Amino acid sequence: MATNRTLTMIKPEAVAAGHTGKIIDMIIEAGFKVKAMKLTQLSKERAGEFYEVHKERPFYGELVDYMSSGPIVAAVLEKENAVADFRALIGATDPAEAAEGTIRKKFAKSKAENAAHGSDSDDNAEIESNFHFSAKELVG
Repeated sequence: MATNRTLTMIKPEAVAAGHTGKIIDMIIEAGFKVKAMKLTQLSKERAGEFYEVHKERPFYGELVDYMSSGPIVAAVLEKENAVADFRALIGATDPAEAAEGTIRKKFAKSKAENAAHGSDSDDNAEIESNFHFSAKELVG
């Protein structure tokens, strides 16, 4: 059964470029409700924990360095079919392949600096949300 929540992280380059507000506007306009949100910076250790599933992949070290390179905005989003709908809103990982009007098409610099993370499954949405937020930080 699909859950109604997903997690996003607006990534360091998008925060640094001042795109946070525009991205949040797109999220709200797409019908998502923000249930928790924070500006934070991941240490290399915390970024490594978050992306541990990729530890054996060749890009893991670069990903950890990148995600700990500056502030991010983490948010729990709620909407029916949240995971699939949010992944459609952010678009393909490579902005050159992302559909017009998606977050990555508008704001990503490259496949590596792709503006926003979106959970890839209902199970991971819950795990990732719990990584960033305690139960008392969630609204509703």
